[in-house]
Amino acid sequence: MEKIFENKVALVTGAGSGIGRQSAIKFAENGAKVLVADIMESGGNETVEMIKKAGGEAIFFKADVSKSADVQAMIDTVIKEFGRLDFAHNNAGIEGLSGVNFYDYTEEAFDRVIAINLKGVFLCMKYELPIMIKQGKGAIVNTSSIAGLVGFSGMPGYSASKFGVVGLTKAAAVQHSKEGVRINAVCPGVIRTPMVDRLTGREAAAEAAFAAGHPIGRLGEPEEIADAVVYLCSDAASFITGVALPVDGGWTAQ
Repeated sequence: MEKIFENKVALVTGAGSGIGRQSAIKFAENGAKVLVADIMESGGNETVEMIKKAGGEAIFFKADVSKSADVQAMIDTVIKEFGRLDFAHNNAGIEGLSGVNFYDYTEEAFDRVIAINLKGVFLCMKYELPIMIKQGKGAIVNTSSIAGLVGFSGMPGYSASKFGVVGLTKAAAVQHSKEGVRINAVCPGVIRTPMVDRLTGREAAAEAAFAAGHPIGRLGEPEEIADAVVYLCSDAASFITGVALPVDGGWTAQ
């Protein structure tokens, strides 16, 4: 397999499981050195070990993306250890409360999901962009959701945060594309991840209901989102910026 990211460096947040883990693995498979970031040490270290066992190079950094000091330290670490930053997948996120009436959604729950899902992406880009602009080239992919493109009942905080990620992505892309940095978002459908397992309780009927929402007729797999992330970071996507790309089995085409 051609290693299209040889001598490049990638950073992936929320890389201890699910989409983030597969994204980190895909970057490494394509030759990139990877900083694996997550608030959960066990999952993050497990991802690093998976990459190393496959012959790749990776390090773990524990970070709460809602905290500016953590994000600054994360970026300082990737530069100290690898000397550059070519790609960033700002993926860390939580679902927050779900299945509740709008008026029962607590202020505390709203603040938490916005802090991680939206402010976290803002902070990551805030500290990633100066590095990439100085280098004259870079690519950022932010994880939004189909819930950032269409309304989702019972998850107002999550939906608001993911619509916000699309807005941040487009605003930053318009401002910084002339400086060599492309910024896009992926909008996954319902993907077989620990987050979705929490939503469905791993009950067959609940999974089937989500699967039925995709015209393709099944849940997505983390690897399918990771493939889209790697594509958007590659030179094959050199004329793509400011896009919120649905990777959703046709959910938002309906």
